[in-house]
Amino acid sequence: MATTTLVTGARASRSTITLKLLMAASGIIFILYVLLHMYGNLKAFAGHDAYNEYAHHLRTLGEPMLPYAGFLWIMRAVLIVAVVVHVYAAAKLWRRANHARSQKYVVKKNLASSFSSRWMRWGGLTILLFVIWHLINFTIGKVNVAGGETNDPYNLLVDTFDTWWMTVIYLLAMFALGMHLHHGTWSAAQTLGLTNNARARRNAKALGWILAVVIAAGFSLVPIFVLAGVISK
Repeated sequence: MATTTLVTGARASRSTITLKLLMAASGIIFILYVLLHMYGNLKAFAGHDAYNEYAHHLRTLGEPMLPYAGFLWIMRAVLIVAVVVHVYAAAKLWRRANHARSQKYVVKKNLASSFSSRWMRWGGLTILLFVIWHLINFTIGKVNVAGGETNDPYNLLVDTFDTWWMTVIYLLAMFALGMHLHHGTWSAAQTLGLTNNARARRNAKALGWILAVVIAAGFSLVPIFVLAGVISK
């Protein structure tokens, strides 16, 4: 009976490690993507033609080896798989954590850890909902809340963020993204065994803050400057 318990526990432990590795790997894919996406968004500061040329280049990237927009569809497929993996692993780990807390032998509760875990779950859900709306706004449905044209990427961007409540929603989502990146970077470093000493832990925390601030601030610049009238049609 004891042997069976040990085997079951070992399997559960290996499964948990696998889920954490999947979360770390998919998280790294997201970090690389948002860095590139942020760079593309900043093209708005170069004006209408430069931004639209960048948007067009993404659709012709890889031609003639790839069909028109082929690169974008490959990238979307990778991101969809990464999202599914990330959400699945997060849901499984959350259920296991809840089950462990319900056991009688769990007496001590780490409040800081609990808050961090809750923030990651709800922050992640916030980001997921925002991404769905973001795709409807700029990619799938191309919804112009100002009622203007939708086939011009630059003008759609300006019309969107010239609407104050859209900018507020975007900035709140960027705050959630920054917090998610901060804690997620630390968790990924820990999972990958990169926090084995004090210096490594400090570096992981610093990297988390750097990524959070750079990415959240980088994405926030365009909507703020559109609303301020610096970026305009």
